[in-house]
Amino acid sequence: MATGKKALRARVEAEYADLTRRKRGAVRLLNNWWKYVTALIGIYVALPILAPVLMASGATGPGEALYTIYSPMCHQFAFRSAFLFGEQTVYPREAAETEFASFEEYAAQSDEFQEIYTRRRNEELDELDINGQYEFNARDLQEWDAVLQFSAREFRGDERMGYKIALCQRDIMIYLTMFVAALIFGVVKDRLRPAPIALYIFLGILPIALDGFSQLFGYPPFNEFPIFENWQVRETSPYFRFLTGALFGMMNVWLAFPYIHRSARDNVARIEASLAEIESRNKSIRANLKEE
Repeated sequence: MATGKKALRARVEAEYADLTRRKRGAVRLLNNWWKYVTALIGIYVALPILAPVLMASGATGPGEALYTIYSPMCHQFAFRSAFLFGEQTVYPREAAETEFASFEEYAAQSDEFQEIYTRRRNEELDELDINGQYEFNARDLQEWDAVLQFSAREFRGDERMGYKIALCQRDIMIYLTMFVAALIFGVVKDRLRPAPIALYIFLGILPIALDGFSQLFGYPPFNEFPIFENWQVRETSPYFRFLTGALFGMMNVWLAFPYIHRSARDNVARIEASLAEIESRNKSIRANLKEE
């Protein structure tokens, strides 16, 4: 009989220890959720920046792998990306009318870009069953078409221009700002209230939407519709891309993180109450086993 009680007591203790361990693990996870999310955002934003570093150092294999990994998440157009280790940090198209030398000017002098662009033009001729070989002409870069877009997407950079970050200007700024805002959130998380929805729309969504759609309607196929046929071609300056990305990233954190933190605190309170109840019940069971 004593042996049976001892075995029962051991089983109860083991079940209690396992349940307590799992619940305390959940509490630790919920109390530190923002640290894990911040770390994930940090990794996500660091790898695209690592891509041009690898390319410039000669590690083109890993660099190309990072561009490929991030390609489903971003258009990666060279003229809308930031560059490292080159003569400029950005190379906007002439239509942007900035103080920077244009992408068309640099691309026309880049052997790497010319090779990509010429290959894609020849592939287009093959698809159309047109005989002949395309000869590169810098004036063709003024035309907005699929060949220019895919060439600018495939082009990583060169020694003169440097190498592009694997996310475009706006996207890299979104996630970089989210990372910084998440770090700041860790300091003020118990005092910060969620951003009002109206403010989120006004500062976070509206600028990025206006910027994006005002460009989109000026290019094919949208400008072929009668309603947009007189829409002027517009290319945003890099400054505005960085600004709208930063606003969107900041507002995402300000809106979402306080709600997540509130939910995490509520769950922690429920789990701790459950732990207290389990502890009380376990003490009662142990007392009964001793009396028997």
